[in-house]
Amino acid sequence: MGTASQGHVAEVITRNIHAIIQARDDATALRPPSHRVADRITAFTGSMASVALHGLLFGGWLVLNAGVVPGVTPWDPFPFVMLAMWASVEAIFLTTFVLISQNRMQRLADQRADLNLQIDLLAEHEVTRLLELVDEIAKRLGIPRPPDRELEMLKEDVAPTTVLEQIEEIERTRHEH
Repeated sequence: MGTASQGHVAEVITRNIHAIIQARDDATALRPPSHRVADRITAFTGSMASVALHGLLFGGWLVLNAGVVPGVTPWDPFPFVMLAMWASVEAIFLTTFVLISQNRMQRLADQRADLNLQIDLLAEHEVTRLLELVDEIAKRLGIPRPPDRELEMLKEDVAPTTVLEQIEEIERTRHEH
């Protein structure tokens, strides 16, 4: 590849990267406020700062309620029922926030998968048309070629539903054996 071609490819790649980033920014901006809060909470709870904060809080709670600090009357003595309740309620809420964020991320992943499938189908269609065109050019130029069953099959469009049905059938057959 020459420099001009590499420059063009670099321009296409750069343009696509900017489009992807813009689409991601647009999706982020369209999130409802409740999802933004859930994402921020999830981001924090999945950080080392959260681990350190919880270590300090739980460790401090245990030390202060163990009765070893002079002048501090334990308010939640062993077996630390209040601490267990607090941790359980926090876990319920954190789990909910994580699930909200994961559901949103799964919807985005599904959209990306759909986009990838559309691009793949378009590329397959384009390649099929190119095969037909090249084969027709070869015929018109009188370039001999032996009959090729696979080439003839490749020149046919692929129906995605047919492929999905074949995948399901093969998987079903594998699980039966």
